[in-house]
Amino acid sequence: MKLLQNTKSLSEVAGQPFDVVYLAGGHGTMYDFPNDTVLQNIIKEQYESKKIVAAVCHGVSGLLNVKLSNGEYLVKDKTITGFNWFEESLAKRKKEVPFNLEAELKKRTSKYTKAFIPMTSKVVVDGNLITGQNPFSSKEIAKVVMEQLKK
Repeated sequence: MKLLQNTKSLSEVAGQPFDVVYLAGGHGTMYDFPNDTVLQNIIKEQYESKKIVAAVCHGVSGLLNVKLSNGEYLVKDKTITGFNWFEESLAKRKKEVPFNLEAELKKRTSKYTKAFIPMTSKVVVDGNLITGQNPFSSKEIAKVVMEQLKK
């Protein structure tokens, strides 16, 4: 708990090397992540350094507005997953979220994919970008990230 009381801000850690940048989920991330320019820059630098960027569930919203040095969205033409609109219906949260994550990912021309059965684990690896669909993907994405780190 002491470590959590002294958590550094993103601005304080920007520019530092990381093995993995991992965006956890939760509905709050849809408000905090998409327009955070410090986070966007950290993700861009991580991705362009060929290091792992991983996100699960609503944390994938942090990838939406990340633009690479070439001006393209990071998710453009990437196979990606994240919490889908039907799952939002099942969770009874459609009115609480600021946007439809699945639709926004598709607008960015990403190759959005999802599990055939809602609320089941799905993890997608596209190069050094790793995404998990929902909370049920947390364990699997952790395993995949660890395997990728070994390579």
